[in-house]
Amino acid sequence: MISLLGRGLVLAALFFAATGCLAGFWAGYFKNERAWEGTRNSAYGFALSMIAANLVMVYALITHDFSVSYVAEVGSKSTPFIFTVVSLWASLNGSILFWGGVLGLYTALTVWSLGDKYREYTPWALHVLMGVSIFFCFLVASIANPFAPTPPGELEMIAMAGDGPGPNPLLQNHWLMSVHPPMLYLGYVGMSVPFSLICAALLAGRLEAGWMVPVRRWMLIPWMFLTVGIVLGGWWSYAVLGWGGAWAWDPVENASFHPWLTGTAFLHSAMVLQRKGKLRDWTLILGMSTFLLTLLGTFMTRSGVFNSVHSFTQSDIGPVFLVFLALVFVYSIVLLALRSHVLDEEAKATDARIGARNDLAAALSRDTSILLQNVVFGAFTFMVLIGTLYPLMAEALTEKRLSVGEPYFDKYALPLGLILVFLMGVGPALPWGRSSPEHASRRFLPSVGVGVLFVAVYGLLGPEELSSRMSMPWTLLALFLVGFAFWSNLYEFVEPVTQRMRARNEKFTEAVPKVWNKARRRFGGHIAHFGVLCAVFSLTMVKGFRVEHEFNMNSGEQVEFNGYQVTFEGARDDSEPHRTSTVARFAVEGIGAFEPRLNYYTGRGGMAGQPIFTPAVHSTLTSDLYFSILQVSQDKSNVIIRLIHEPFQVWLWFSAPIVALGTLIAVWPMRRSRKEGGADTGASPAEATA
Repeated sequence: MISLLGRGLVLAALFFAATGCLAGFWAGYFKNERAWEGTRNSAYGFALSMIAANLVMVYALITHDFSVSYVAEVGSKSTPFIFTVVSLWASLNGSILFWGGVLGLYTALTVWSLGDKYREYTPWALHVLMGVSIFFCFLVASIANPFAPTPPGELEMIAMAGDGPGPNPLLQNHWLMSVHPPMLYLGYVGMSVPFSLICAALLAGRLEAGWMVPVRRWMLIPWMFLTVGIVLGGWWSYAVLGWGGAWAWDPVENASFHPWLTGTAFLHSAMVLQRKGKLRDWTLILGMSTFLLTLLGTFMTRSGVFNSVHSFTQSDIGPVFLVFLALVFVYSIVLLALRSHVLDEEAKATDARIGARNDLAAALSRDTSILLQNVVFGAFTFMVLIGTLYPLMAEALTEKRLSVGEPYFDKYALPLGLILVFLMGVGPALPWGRSSPEHASRRFLPSVGVGVLFVAVYGLLGPEELSSRMSMPWTLLALFLVGFAFWSNLYEFVEPVTQRMRARNEKFTEAVPKVWNKARRRFGGHIAHFGVLCAVFSLTMVKGFRVEHEFNMNSGEQVEFNGYQVTFEGARDDSEPHRTSTVARFAVEGIGAFEPRLNYYTGRGGMAGQPIFTPAVHSTLTSDLYFSILQVSQDKSNVIIRLIHEPFQVWLWFSAPIVALGTLIAVWPMRRSRKEGGADTGASPAEATA
């Protein structure tokens, strides 16, 4: 019954997607009102059908209906409730279904948010969005069908065993797996919306500044989720895999990083397009490329072509997905080639209206800073993409398995990343248009001073000798640039308030809310910058000052590690319905007891019976003390333990909520009348005081 209901809902979603795609084209091309109403209704029908199909699958998982093939693949009565629910995305077929559900959610929100405000564009946007939906409905209805009935032989095996195999142990070993994949999916799937809005502008033959507002907003939302998902993925790696790191340039990690880089470049380039009417084609290419890279990332994650601890599926979906990726790529190229020139007349009119403000040649300007930033983002994306795909291409051509490791990525990522941090500090300090060297030097001097202060404080702190710390130029440069960019962005909050206080003779408490209301979106961007700087600071300190050592300890033995007195108090075995655990207990003088463990899962799924690390971590604002078991003797009297001291590691986790807060502030609708100054478009501090 559930199989029939679920499959029926998926087929209904496929019908609505196909109908909406055709109706959207008809409404856009012929400006037909009835077709437009049909497009919206079809979009809502698709959304409701796919979301309902996901809920039906969740019900099947919770009730352990092993007659559904996907439940027979990942379900288990002994799996805790929360991990039973999140098994929805534990394997290929369920994850594609979940992708469709998230796409349905985004589709409904897009239709609702745009309403009737952009009638020239929205039919085309839904035409493209429904076209993407057709593909994923087709996958769920055919080769990735999670609602297929379980073959009788498999049902017999489950009946004999008394239970199903359960999800992959790595997916049920930590609560982060209940939030990390959904965040990534909300980021990946959401990129289809700005892609469809960009295609709509090309199909409509117009790209007004007003249309860039929803395009940029709908890029910000999935970009925020993608950022949070990447950080949560690093936290999961840190908390589960036992190596004490958050990022290893793993192919699947890189798959999420590619669209983040191009999406970030798009968000900055779109500001230039909105304000100056320039970088139009480049901005459109960035937006389209971001969606294409999410498709590539999904292919890398779900096709099984890469061997990764983050990839939990091996399937034959790869060729089909690759064909769809190629079709979207060709469609994007053809659309740009055939329709981009149609936008030129509007661009010429914009140039005439804006006049001299269109000049991007001024070296000391925010425009040039964003242009340079986009160049670096492009180089960064290309570098990571080549390092990720080269082994695959080399193996296909030479039949030899190669790998590109951390040294390659670090060699290029370090200088490129530091240049981006530098430009993060340069851009906010410069005005749009032109700036004199004298004005620029006055703006940069305080930021340079704060950067030097960061380095000076760093030189006074820590257990190492000053001479050894001074021998790490990359660490020093990174800290200087973090301080430089920190003050440059902070001053964007301070300057307009002080200017308004002087100009209007207002008190601080009066000026702050008025300035905030006038330039809230711009301030949200600077708050997001602070989140990125938190991540850079944490990575800098961990990279420069991580201390790691392995100890072979007997019960009752004490060792000294980086100023901590650590005693091994013994080990024991614990048992739960879905797993057994070997737990070692360590006491740290003056802090408390910690119990890292090795978990063994009892199901028949992948990695069942293999040890899954669960480190114990003592976190403070300034450092982490990390315990990871490597081996425990049979009589539990001896253990090999890895101890790691990582300074300021927790600041990396703080970066995600800070970025999310800044993004939400930036996208939240403005509730002001035009009399109060209109919508914020990123005005300068001086303009914000007007």
